[in-house]
Amino acid sequence: MKTADFTYDLPPAAIAQRPVEPRDSSRLLLFPGRVDHRFSDLPDLLHPGDLVVVNDTRVRAARLQGRRTTGGTAEALLLAPSGIGTWSALVRPGRRLEAGAVIEFGEIVATVVSDPTDGLTTLRLEGPEDLEAAIARQGRVPLPPYIHSELDDPDRYQTVYAATVGSAAAPTAGLHFTPALLTRLRRRGIGVAAVELQVGVGTFRPITVDDVTDHHMHTERISIPEATATAVADTRRRGGAVVAIGTTVVRTLEARGRRDGQVEAGRGETDLFITPGFEFEVVDRLVTNFHQPASTLLCLVAAFVGDAWRGIYETALARGYRFLSFGDALLMDRTRS
Repeated sequence: MKTADFTYDLPPAAIAQRPVEPRDSSRLLLFPGRVDHRFSDLPDLLHPGDLVVVNDTRVRAARLQGRRTTGGTAEALLLAPSGIGTWSALVRPGRRLEAGAVIEFGEIVATVVSDPTDGLTTLRLEGPEDLEAAIARQGRVPLPPYIHSELDDPDRYQTVYAATVGSAAAPTAGLHFTPALLTRLRRRGIGVAAVELQVGVGTFRPITVDDVTDHHMHTERISIPEATATAVADTRRRGGAVVAIGTTVVRTLEARGRRDGQVEAGRGETDLFITPGFEFEVVDRLVTNFHQPASTLLCLVAAFVGDAWRGIYETALARGYRFLSFGDALLMDRTRS
C-alpha cells in the first residue's frame, strides 16, 4: 500500500478554524447513502440497544514555552510520562536542543536527556512537588498547527465528558457532544460507555514514508474498564451495534478485541495501526471527523469502508463540510467483506 493511495486535495478553506456553537449543531454525513444531517440527529440515526463508546481522556495543558539557559526560546509539547521525572516530548528547535540542554519553563526546569529525532526526545522535569499542577499553570492546551488562532475558551478543545488528564490532543469526534445529547441517547435506550486512549504522537504523527506498511506507530496508553467490557458483551447478546466515537476508540477496542466481538478489560499500551485488510472484531459503526490526507486516521477510515472513502470525502468537500479537528462529522457503517 502506497501512501499516495491515501491522499486527496484538501483546500485550506475547508479546514475549520473555530468550533461551531452549540457543539451538536455541526453537520453529520451519513454513509451509506451520503445523507446530510446535523450531529443533534445522532440519537435518531442509532437504534435502541446500541452502545456508544467514547474516549474520556482529558487534554493536558502540555504546550510549554520557555528559554534555553544558553539563550534563545524553546518550546515543548509534553506527550506522556516515560519514567520517574521524565517525559517524552516534541521540542523546537530540535536541532539546537542536544542532550544536556536546559530549558526554563517558568517554575519548571527541563533537561534534554537524548538528542531529538524528528523533534522527539525525552525531558527530565524538575519543579514543584506537584508537577502536574505546575504543568497546568505554566502550559497551554495545544491546538493543532493548522489552527491559526487561540480559543476564547480553552475548554472548547475538551469533550464535555473529559475525565482524567493524559492526552496531548483531543479525541475530536467527541467534541460534538453536549450533555443534553448524551441524555437523549440514554432515553432512547442507547448505552454510553467509556474507554481511554491517551492521545500522543502515535495518533497525530504524519506518514512520511512511501509505503504505508513502513510507517512506525508509536505506543499510546489505553484503558478499558470492566463496566465497558460488560456493556460491549451485553450489546453483543442483544444484537445491538457497537458505535465508536472516534478513531482512538476504534484502536482501543480492537487492540483488546476478541473474535466473538467482545473486549478484554484492563490497562496497557497499543501501537495498533489499522490499514485496509484489517479484520475488525468489535466496532460496527464509526463516528469520526474528516481527516488529513496521508494520515494514519485516514488509513483507518479506508479500512472501515474500503474504497468508498474517496467518494465520501469528495461528497463532503463538494457540499461544503468543514474538515479536521473543529470540523463536521461522519457516521459510517462498516463495510463487511
